[in-house]
Amino acid sequence: MIIGKRVILRSPNHHDADEFTKLNVQSRSFHRGFASPPKSLDEYSAFLARAGQQDSAVFLICRKQDSTIAGAINLSQIFRGGFQNAYLGYYIGASFANQEYMTEAIQLILRYAFRELKLHRIEANIQPANAASLALVRKAGFRSEGYSPRYLKIGGRWRDHERWAITVEDWRARTRTV
Repeated sequence: MIIGKRVILRSPNHHDADEFTKLNVQSRSFHRGFASPPKSLDEYSAFLARAGQQDSAVFLICRKQDSTIAGAINLSQIFRGGFQNAYLGYYIGASFANQEYMTEAIQLILRYAFRELKLHRIEANIQPANAASLALVRKAGFRSEGYSPRYLKIGGRWRDHERWAITVEDWRARTRTV
């Protein structure tokens, strides 16, 4: 569990299925084309199985004031050895958007990635049309590293993505000045 000022990041469990899938169903049009979060119990079971893999760190984003689930954030494909890298993924429920919950969640997961997991680099791949997500990584100190045509298949279509990343050195310099 990672505790922030307004949000808590915690591991998902089977008790969260109804609340989380309901949030995702209600946010279907908000996520369309950008994310495919679990919207059924079967999809949630698959989500939990992926969350338990050794090469990932998956958290629900919960509002601290009442523990309501607001979204999810994860580090996937955690590489060790000479790379020490992971990929950042996240989505927020439509009713929680534009309230700074995701901004704080990204700050918390970066702290976890760099201090606890001792990773060197975190990468986020974002569709060019997702202005809100691009603004989030810019605000967190990520830098643009390039463009990947037809990078990920989302909603049955191959979609272009911009590659953004932050290293532990950049993060440390940023946290000292913020």
